[in-house]
Amino acid sequence: MMGSPLHIDPLLALQEIAAFQRKFADGLTRLRGMPEPGYADTPREAVYREDKLTLWHMRGDYAPTAKTPTLIVYALVNTVWMTDLQPGRSLLRNLLEQGEDVYLIDWGYPDGADRWLTLGDYLDGYLDRCVDAVRARSGCGAINLLGICQGGTFSLCYAALQPAKVKNLVTMVTPVDFHTPGNMLAHWARNIDVDLLVDTLGNIPAALMNWVYLTLKPLRLTQQKYVGLLDILDHPAELENFLRMERWIFDSPDLAGEAFREFIQAFYQGNRLVAGSLDIDGRPVRLEAISQPILNIYAEQDHLVPPAASRALAQHTSSADYSELAFKGGHIGIYVSSRAQREVPPAIHRWLRQREQ
Repeated sequence: MMGSPLHIDPLLALQEIAAFQRKFADGLTRLRGMPEPGYADTPREAVYREDKLTLWHMRGDYAPTAKTPTLIVYALVNTVWMTDLQPGRSLLRNLLEQGEDVYLIDWGYPDGADRWLTLGDYLDGYLDRCVDAVRARSGCGAINLLGICQGGTFSLCYAALQPAKVKNLVTMVTPVDFHTPGNMLAHWARNIDVDLLVDTLGNIPAALMNWVYLTLKPLRLTQQKYVGLLDILDHPAELENFLRMERWIFDSPDLAGEAFREFIQAFYQGNRLVAGSLDIDGRPVRLEAISQPILNIYAEQDHLVPPAASRALAQHTSSADYSELAFKGGHIGIYVSSRAQREVPPAIHRWLRQREQ
């Protein structure tokens, strides 16, 4: 049976087209006149610098009540300011309001001088010296680490190598098992000739990495979101939020070539962290050496670090105090969504406070 014929009122259609054209033209004018949106810019003090790296001590409205400082270790991909995107959507500011004493490693923007930096340079060098700087400033022998994404993997490796310097360990959307089923990014990384890539390009361009991430969800991330932009052209606040996120996505650092090569080969291709065969500069990295309390936070709709890749941590450490927190959202939403702001920082604070001595 044939469906009913489609009836279109030509006059109404012309009116809708004209209204859309006016909205589009006004929106383009508004876009051209908008300044580049800034981040939340929580007050901070640079307490250590080395090469491109800056160690920031974040400042809240009140003095911290936590006895042990927490050092946030972010990924090398993208900038650290997703943790401080805008007022009301800032993991950093929320942790400060909970009373935590927060430090943040800003890795900076590698250039040609950083081409040969290794994972050992990042873990035994930069990260270790930042930990020591926080320990010296706070007078604490051991501090808390909060590792995010690849920064969580770094934090796990560091805790295994330097257990005496880590009191509590929080990991967020952190890949641990890189060979779990359904891991699109892992499948992509496992099949690239990383030697040819690094030997040809040197440092890995940020534009290339952004293209990889966009093509994991090509319809959603390269088409739908820009079609959706038309709906908010006459809403300045929503438009500013959109542009701020676009700035963060495309204002990414290049990646030091040698460290990229080592990370892809050791983790994505060899899965050596869970296999127990990883070493950093000849030093074995064994997850079973981690006995500190662990809070592992994962996102249930994460397409970059699927829950199974993160939850595998429970099977590989010797911690007698292991907890998990499932967040109903995705890889980015866990930092900036309103649900995340209500749930994640308070949960981290409660967990740390229960282990404060």
